[in-house]
Amino acid sequence: MAFQPIMDVVDRVPFAYEALVRGPNGEGAASVLAQVSEANRYTFDQQCRVKAIETAARAGLIGTQARLSINFLPNAVYSPAACIQLTLKTAKKVRFPTDRLIFEFTENEEMVDPDHVANIIATYQKMGFGTALDDFGAGHAGLNLLAKFQPDIIKLDMDLIRGLDASLPRRMIVEGVVRMCNALDVTVIAEGIETEGELEALRAMGVRYIQGFYFAKPAFETLPVVTIPAPDLRLTA
Repeated sequence: MAFQPIMDVVDRVPFAYEALVRGPNGEGAASVLAQVSEANRYTFDQQCRVKAIETAARAGLIGTQARLSINFLPNAVYSPAACIQLTLKTAKKVRFPTDRLIFEFTENEEMVDPDHVANIIATYQKMGFGTALDDFGAGHAGLNLLAKFQPDIIKLDMDLIRGLDASLPRRMIVEGVVRMCNALDVTVIAEGIETEGELEALRAMGVRYIQGFYFAKPAFETLPVVTIPAPDLRLTA
């Protein structure tokens, strides 16, 4: 696993660290995910959860106030209550607070059964986990999924954010999503931020949580050093 921070630009601290799957020698996620099949999807999903929690604990995340965001495969979950048991056992073993876990899934994975996904989200929320829809605006659905169920968080896809400060249509779309999410009590995270201009445009819209190379690149099996180039990242009133 590698870890990348999701920054709270009001308090200027990591809100969470996303666990990103890597090969044993740090190979990128694509080389690992290419080996996932119908036959091994469940085992892969379970082991990713275990590895994320164990590695985060060794990296010292428990000693911070940040949360841990774990990617999961909805199509690998046959029963949310049953499939979470190994995760709970692992968290207990390393003394990781389960209320600091976030489970995120990408809308790039086609939803075989959206009602099943809605049940997973509802079950996880009842158990006190955070839930997040990743890559919002870039996958098979988007607004249709958000109409069916409301996760705690949506993560705006980086392609929607790229060059935001220089694109009026992009800003209008993102502003609309932010207003909608505020009304639905869904937290917005913007991902893929690489420039100060993108950051400032998002701050002006009231987006508090930011993820991207502007702050830190993913670090393999350790928590990366976070840099905050701007002198003051507090949101203006």
